[in-house]
Amino acid sequence: MNQNSPAARGRRRAASWLITVVALAVIVATLGLGRWQLQRAAQKEAIQAEMEAQKKLPPLDQQDFLALGDAAGAMHRPVKLRGLWLEPHTIYLDNRQMDGLQGFYVLTPFALEGTEQTVLVQRGFIQRSFTDRTQLQPVETPAGLVDIVGVLAPPPGRLLDMAKVDPAAPAAQTGVGSSPIRQNLDLTAYRDETKLPLRTDVTLQEDGPPSQGLKRDWPAPSLGVETNYGYAFQWFGLAALVAILYVWFQFIAPLRRRARDARRG
Repeated sequence: MNQNSPAARGRRRAASWLITVVALAVIVATLGLGRWQLQRAAQKEAIQAEMEAQKKLPPLDQQDFLALGDAAGAMHRPVKLRGLWLEPHTIYLDNRQMDGLQGFYVLTPFALEGTEQTVLVQRGFIQRSFTDRTQLQPVETPAGLVDIVGVLAPPPGRLLDMAKVDPAAPAAQTGVGSSPIRQNLDLTAYRDETKLPLRTDVTLQEDGPPSQGLKRDWPAPSLGVETNYGYAFQWFGLAALVAILYVWFQFIAPLRRRARDARRG
């Protein structure tokens, strides 16, 4: 078949237009996805800035805390409370890390003075025993009325629930039932279990230097901004690659081929 016939040239032009349309569609789509990832990163950076701004605000006193209808708007703000530790209801969240160490987050409910309200306090971290996981390091819990200072925080993050992976696993492994060692803690279920008037929308995270046998070098909340930037780089890189390949195969390669054929002729 004559490669220079009108029919052959028409097919080549149609194929060239199809490749152009597909390449443009891919470039537009990948550039759009890259911009979307940058927008998500900017949104998360704004959230991070808001969190940092909340931490610098004056601490809420007990009355302000009690008046909070929705704690979401005050999350990460300092607060100062006075009340009693309900030490018998202390929970140890397993498989948590701090400063590269494996151990437990120690959580104790705190009954606010002069009210019927209780808030769960993330008190700090203790390292685990690698010979006996049920052996817990001593934690000092002051008796009587005490003042505590911390920041408002969401409930602790959830980890993989071994009870869902292996329903036959004992409570000592899954952290369910009456065991003080838990893998995760649902505040609503915990409130029903303890019969305490517990707030379930917020916890208090104690900060400051180590004390009472607890470390408090809490990891900063990770919003995944770096992940968004990484995805944006990948999408923009893919758009650039498609553009380079299009220019090479549609323009440079044919020119080189014609130049080579001309030299041979």
